[in-house]
Amino acid sequence: MIKRIATFCFGILLLAGLCSCSDKQQSTSGNAKLQVVSSFSILSDMVAEIGGDKVAVHNLVPVGMAPHEYEPKPDDIKLASRADALFYNGLNLEGGESGWLMKLVQSVGISSAKIFAVTDGIAPKYIGDRRGAREINPHAFISPKAGMVMAANIKNALISIDKANSAYYEARAQRYVAALQKLDDEYKNKIKSLPEADRVFMASEQAFQYLTSDYGLKEGFIWAIDTDKNGTPEQIKSAINFVQANRPPVLFVESNVDRRPMETISESTGVPIFPDPILSDELGKRGTPGDTYLKYLQYNLDRIYSGLSRK
Repeated sequence: MIKRIATFCFGILLLAGLCSCSDKQQSTSGNAKLQVVSSFSILSDMVAEIGGDKVAVHNLVPVGMAPHEYEPKPDDIKLASRADALFYNGLNLEGGESGWLMKLVQSVGISSAKIFAVTDGIAPKYIGDRRGAREINPHAFISPKAGMVMAANIKNALISIDKANSAYYEARAQRYVAALQKLDDEYKNKIKSLPEADRVFMASEQAFQYLTSDYGLKEGFIWAIDTDKNGTPEQIKSAINFVQANRPPVLFVESNVDRRPMETISESTGVPIFPDPILSDELGKRGTPGDTYLKYLQYNLDRIYSGLSRK
């Protein structure tokens, strides 16, 4: 559920942030770097890779915190108020028009010309529960195919605000997209090599919908929409039925969820849980596997292929 930030508390943080700001306008000419704010770790890494030494990126949501709900800190507010650009995922990841990010944008008065949703052009997929609730699935970035669209959007945004360095951004984006294309090919080839009966991906949350659709995996999950009541008896019963009917080689658990619901399913079906966690909403912590977006994608592929190939 998307947490609503209390108006009074947010106002205090805003005042603290703005009071510490310099009135000096940030310049994008000469040797000055673009001052960029980005909503969460995956996106911040992509912007830094494509922007190179022409940008300074401030990440808002730290690794270990959900990007769906976040309370900006005074430094976040200060840097957002003087940013040359603000990048966000979109597809409702940050809570949509009434979410925490748009509240920040409105409070500090960032021009719409400086705000960029990197998932523009990606067809949204939808998730829903048995009670009829339905919402956009924001996790397109789990698929390398979506990553290529996001990279192109980041490049175009950087060029739009810093035309003098357009050739630099073009060259870095070209290399980055080539790396994503290589990963896309590896995903296709490895998953296609699996026996069709083993192309079943079971995780806790229905976050992998774009990935499973892009690469021909049948997706199972315990809960579709992330709430404070994940892993209900009804959800677990439904997931057990899916596992018994489809017999995936292994079950996967995300790095940022409670393992206990999946442990119950494993005990009931006899299907083991893969030893390593899978990554979903965030990069790995710095210095660990998956601590950049390219490594994140490779990390997930290696574990998915290892688990589903029974190696």
